[in-house]
Amino acid sequence: MKPQRKQDIILAGVGGQGILSIATVIDNAALREGLFIKQAEVHGMAQRGGAVQSHLRLSKDRIWSDLIPRGEADMILSVEPLEALRYLDYLRPEGVVVTSSTPFINIPDYPDREGLLARLQSIRGSIIVDSEKLAKDAGSSRTQNTVMLGAASRHLILREENLLEYIRVLFAPRGELILEANLKAFELGRRAAGF
Repeated sequence: MKPQRKQDIILAGVGGQGILSIATVIDNAALREGLFIKQAEVHGMAQRGGAVQSHLRLSKDRIWSDLIPRGEADMILSVEPLEALRYLDYLRPEGVVVTSSTPFINIPDYPDREGLLARLQSIRGSIIVDSEKLAKDAGSSRTQNTVMLGAASRHLILREENLLEYIRVLFAPRGELILEANLKAFELGRRAAGF
């Protein structure tokens, strides 16, 4: 997939899961590679655990709109399984869903977890990883977003070294332990996705 130089991605999750950190890493890696980027964010009720999503468009050519049309997204990258399903109508038929299996139960009528995961598994080519377990294995439960970025990394049109560079740029100021946990989380996500 690397030779392709255009990609439309829906980033999804709930407030506090680090969706905008994922976007920051991808945006900067794309700029490093000379790509144009457009990003549209909808924060929703982010501070209360509400839905958060971002349209992220990357291209070697100028991008005229920051919104991805329904049925045109190449990827849904989600840190929460129900949020992945919320945006399926944006996914193109050959697109990929990369999502966590770890629910963030923030509503009283949250769907049955097994049924939710069965629906996600029925999507051809879906990648579902246990971001909670892998983040803890990496040393911090707050690295679930970086686990998911690692799981999606081979399906991104960006070079892995540029993603890693901007993980370092983003997390190094927060201390060596946080940086190392995020680098390990990225690698564990890659492995869990079969890379």
